[in-house]
Amino acid sequence: MQTFVKFGGSVITDKKGQEAPDLPLIRRLAAEVRAALDVAPPDYRLIIGHGSGSFGHTYARRYGIHTGLAPDADWMGFAQTAAAALRLNRIVVDELLAAGVPAIAFQPSATLVSTGGRLAAWDTAALERALARRLVPVVHGDVAFDTAQGSAIISTEQLLEALCRDAALQPTRVILVGEAGVYTADPRANPRAQRIPFITAENIDTVLRGTGGSHGADVTGGMRSKIELMWQLVQAIPTLQVQLIGPAPGLLTAALLGQASGAGTLLMYQPVL
Repeated sequence: MQTFVKFGGSVITDKKGQEAPDLPLIRRLAAEVRAALDVAPPDYRLIIGHGSGSFGHTYARRYGIHTGLAPDADWMGFAQTAAAALRLNRIVVDELLAAGVPAIAFQPSATLVSTGGRLAAWDTAALERALARRLVPVVHGDVAFDTAQGSAIISTEQLLEALCRDAALQPTRVILVGEAGVYTADPRANPRAQRIPFITAENIDTVLRGTGGSHGADVTGGMRSKIELMWQLVQAIPTLQVQLIGPAPGLLTAALLGQASGAGTLLMYQPVL
């Protein structure tokens, strides 16, 4: 079994601040990954990704990296955005290592190129070798050199999309740790908002009409764009299941082991019978 789990940037950082990691939560999530690996079968393979939160997004928005830079522009902001994303990645990887997870960092911008803000090519050969050795690759949303607009930001979801379309790396399950699920309205603003337990072809249009953007700095589109991309993936790969869960204690371990049915929101091609 191969699983991709993403730690949302809005969960592991305060996106309304600047470079504000939630170290206790990152540490707990790392421990929950280790707890799952301790009882998972020998063929269990895991890739971890995380958003940039108040690290990369703050700089990307300030310098307009996501909208493009001309070749003769000042690229210092590009470098600062990449460095900020790497600082958060180092924190996440170090906490995973401290918990006993054999995590190894992979900087996406070193081996990918985008076109018009979309990932066009990504050399993942080293990532495949890491998985073969039972290491846990850790990727993150990152800057990109873009053949059409000069620069771009590639979200963790775009990286996931590329993995899902790679037969050698394709996960069977995706777990997004962020919001406690998808709701009929913004639960922060509307106390009557109800969690949507399943998203299928029967309700995807209604769900998308009710979802919005992100809380805090986010140059990758917020919840709606994430749901759209995940739905495209389950349409293309009908066996794929995507589960959105919150960071409640113990929930990540349960989800990694397939024991969190009924929690969060599950996207699947076929409805539950």
